[in-house]
Amino acid sequence: MSSIKEHDYLKTCAELASLLTISIAAAKKKIDVLAAKKGLRDISSRKKIAETLLAETREKSLSDENAMTNQLDNLLEALAEDENFMVED
Repeated sequence: MSSIKEHDYLKTCAELASLLTISIAAAKKKIDVLAAKKGLRDISSRKKIAETLLAETREKSLSDENAMTNQLDNLLEALAEDENFMVED
């Protein structure tokens, strides 16, 4: 039975990692740190923390959807000194 709970926990971690654009290991570490601060060690409490973080992240990403799009646009803009850069074959 614990493997099913662990599978759900990993799935939640993967969704959180995807929304935060970080690795699954980094998402798990983030959850582990929060669990350690609260003194929680079992998988069910970590899963609850992961679900809470996931819900908060989804809510924030929906409200900041335009901000994320703008951030990507800013990252893709060429810098002034790189505008005429060409890669030669």
